[in-house]
Amino acid sequence: MPKHNSLLRTKTSSFFSSCFLYAAGTSASFLLAWAFWSFFSSPAPSANPSFSRGLASEAALSCPAGKAGHNRSYDPPDPTFYDDPELSYTIEKTIKNWDEKRREWLEKHPSFAAGAADRILMVTGSQATPCKNPIGDHLLLRFFKNKADYCRIHGYDIFYNTVLLQPKMFSFWAKMPAVKAVMLAHPEAEWIWWVDSDTAFTDMDFTLPLDRYKAHNLVVHGWPHLIHREKSWTGLNAGVFLMRNCQWSMDFMEEWASMGPQAPEYDKWGVIQRTTFKDKTFPESDDQTGLAYLILKEREKWGNKIYMEDEYYFEGYWMEIVGTLENITDAYTGIEKRERRLRRRHAERVGESYGKVWEEHLKDAGYGRGSWRRPFMTHFTGCQPCSGDHNQMYSGQSCWDAMQIALKNADNQVLRRYGFVHRDLLDTSTVPPLPFDYPASDLVGGAS
Repeated sequence: MPKHNSLLRTKTSSFFSSCFLYAAGTSASFLLAWAFWSFFSSPAPSANPSFSRGLASEAALSCPAGKAGHNRSYDPPDPTFYDDPELSYTIEKTIKNWDEKRREWLEKHPSFAAGAADRILMVTGSQATPCKNPIGDHLLLRFFKNKADYCRIHGYDIFYNTVLLQPKMFSFWAKMPAVKAVMLAHPEAEWIWWVDSDTAFTDMDFTLPLDRYKAHNLVVHGWPHLIHREKSWTGLNAGVFLMRNCQWSMDFMEEWASMGPQAPEYDKWGVIQRTTFKDKTFPESDDQTGLAYLILKEREKWGNKIYMEDEYYFEGYWMEIVGTLENITDAYTGIEKRERRLRRRHAERVGESYGKVWEEHLKDAGYGRGSWRRPFMTHFTGCQPCSGDHNQMYSGQSCWDAMQIALKNADNQVLRRYGFVHRDLLDTSTVPPLPFDYPASDLVGGAS
């Protein structure tokens, strides 16, 4: 796989803290009286520091209004696109002039304007009803925790949807109405990142190389030659995609969704897709083949703005990944034993600052298949954790065991920052505390 040496990006988060020491006169008796007055008249500590009326609330120690200083309590009375009675969040209703509407909203909400160009909001979800698979709901919870961990570490917001926003757009089609509604609900976000429920982050430090995508509006994991030369519907995977919050995307989703089950030409599109992509075996129109079709047939209109990422695991097939995780973990542990800077304890909030240090040691690791770099995202396509109706080419047990290994591997990367790790990746509960300077100092019992 080609290398890209600037994939790990470091964001600078602004956190303001300061301490103030007040001198209150020169008289010892006055100081004593002031101290007693402060003790008896100060309000009780509040669960929300912004309610405090003490000195800290007026200084920089007070909690900011929101992430990175966003003022979440300010919405001016000036009209915005939200005041248009014709505005609809539904997938069927066309949105026009979205770029201008977003720009005007940001101008009226200046605290959200700073950093807007790189702001990401993740969207994922699952069905509204309990899973048929007895352990399905537990697995979905674990997958969601994994995504929530990743978002918290990198400062992203996340929206988890459990309802069909268009009742006829079931299964894989359900993502489109959700993504459109999120775009309208979050004009402050530049990128909307859809991640399937059965996908896990297996490198919690890796960040998206957004600079690479600055001339594009949609990013998917795929291989251009499989689409354009081989005409294979599996030349990409639509289970994970990054979409810019812009008018182009609104128009694109409208055309993409026109192949869906709510559309009058749904059956026709099923025939067209099978005729165009000979390796497609099932008759129904699906989102992945629909996306491949638009890339193949509408290159000028759509394809040139779609980036098919094949240099790293934007999402990777679990069967080629999970078996490599043990050796990759050993390689990372070996690096940590040699590099004191990577063993240093640190706050989770500043974890991204260690990315550059890691990159010094990973520059020759490669990306994707055959590399010893942690795979960014592992997609358990075909396993169907909720229904349990897995692909018959492998057993359900192999799916569940692989999920446990991948999720616990990622969880160890998170728990390290809290002073614990899973000793055994198939053990769901045992997490011994880490000794200082781990892994240079051995963990009793070992951690795999």
